[in-house]
Amino acid sequence: MERIFNRLIAPIVPAGVTFNREQTHAVIASYLGWTLDAFDFFLLVFVMKDVAKEFDTDVKTVAWAVTLTLALRPVGAFIFGRAADRFGRRPVLIIDVLLFSLIGFSTGFSPDLTVFLVLRALFGIAMGGEWGVGSSLAMETIAPNARGFVSGLLQSGYPTGYLFASVVFGLLYPMIGWRGMFFVGVLPALLVLYIRRSVSESPHWQAASQGPRVSILSVLRANWQLAVYAAILMTAFNFLSHGTQDLYPTFLQVQHHFEHETVGVIAVIYNIGAILGGIACGVLSERYGRRRIMTITALLVIPIIPLWAFGSGPVLLATGAFLMQVMVQGAWGVIPAYLNELSPAAARATFPGFVYQLGNLIASSNAVIQATLAEQFGNNYGLALAIVVICAAAAIAGLAPLGREARGLSLGEGAR
Repeated sequence: MERIFNRLIAPIVPAGVTFNREQTHAVIASYLGWTLDAFDFFLLVFVMKDVAKEFDTDVKTVAWAVTLTLALRPVGAFIFGRAADRFGRRPVLIIDVLLFSLIGFSTGFSPDLTVFLVLRALFGIAMGGEWGVGSSLAMETIAPNARGFVSGLLQSGYPTGYLFASVVFGLLYPMIGWRGMFFVGVLPALLVLYIRRSVSESPHWQAASQGPRVSILSVLRANWQLAVYAAILMTAFNFLSHGTQDLYPTFLQVQHHFEHETVGVIAVIYNIGAILGGIACGVLSERYGRRRIMTITALLVIPIIPLWAFGSGPVLLATGAFLMQVMVQGAWGVIPAYLNELSPAAARATFPGFVYQLGNLIASSNAVIQATLAEQFGNNYGLALAIVVICAAAAIAGLAPLGREARGLSLGEGAR
C-alpha cells in the first residue's frame, strides 16, 4: 500500500516535501479513516427518499437522521479525543474505526424509524471521534513543510468517501436497495488490520506522555477565547459543507426528477471537484497563508450559486456542482493544518476535533432547515440551498481574517 500511495501522490506532491515510511503510513491511515467514515455517512443522503417510503414518513422527518448524526459528533470528538490524548492516537483510532463500521452496518437491519434514528445518532458519536484523532496522528508525524499538502489530502478524504458512496449508489443500488447500501458500510473495518500492522504511534504523543498530565479544564480555561472563535468559525464551515452536500442529491431527485444513475454521475463529478479543490488549496495555504486561502475560496462560492442551484439540465447543474465543491472543499482543505497548528499541545487530539464537531452540532439542523425551507417554497430546494450557502460563505469570509496565522508553528508549542 505504501508503494501504491507514493506513486499516486507523486505528481501532486510539492517540491521539497518528502515522506519517510512512518510518515507515509500515518498519512494513509488518517486519510483512509476519514474517507471511510465519510463513506458511511454519505450513504444516507442518497436513500433518504427510500427510507421515508419504507417507514411511511416524509424526507423532512428522515432528515433528522442527518441532524442526529451531526449533533452527536462533538460527544465522540471529546470522548475519543481525550482517550487519544491519554492512551495514544493509534489504539483509539483502531477502536473508533471498528465502531463506526459496525454501527453503519447495523443500520441496514433497522426495523422501524425509531431504531434507524437511534443507530444514526450512535454512528454520529463514532464518526465524531475519527477526524480529531486521525488528523493529530498525521500532523504530529509529518514535517512542518508538508502540513499544507497533507491537510488538503486529509480533508479530501471526505469528498472521496462521498465519491465512493456515489459509485455504490450508481452501480449497486438497483440490486441491493437502501438496506444493502448500509451493509456495504462494514468494509471500513478492514482498515483496522492495516493500522495494527503498519502504523506507528505519534512521536509527539510519545514524548508528551512522559511528562505530567494536563487536565482538559485547565487547557480550556487558558484558551477559552480561541475555543469560542474556532467553534464559531467551524459552525460557518459546517453550514457551508453540509449546506452544499446533504440535500443536493434530494434536490436533483425531487426538483429535477433525475433518475438515480444521473444523480450518481453528478455526485461523482462534484466530488472530483471537491478532491481537487481540497488538495490544491491546502498546498496554496502553505505558500500564501491559511486565513487568506479560506477567505478567497469562501468569497468565490457566492458567484457560483446561480449555476449550482438554478441551472437547468444535468450538464449545467453538474458544472455548477463541480465548481462549487472546488471552492467549498478548497476552503476545508486548510482546516486540518489550521486547527492542529492553533491547538494547545496538551489537547491536540481533543481540541481540533471538538471545536470542529461543536460547529457540526450547531450546524446539525442544516438538513431540516433546508428541507423545511424547500417545503415552504413549494419544493424549491434550489432556493433553500442557496439561502443557507450564501449566509455561510459570507460568515467564513468575515471570520477567517480575524484568526491567528499559525503556519509553520512547532506542534510542541501549541496555542499561546
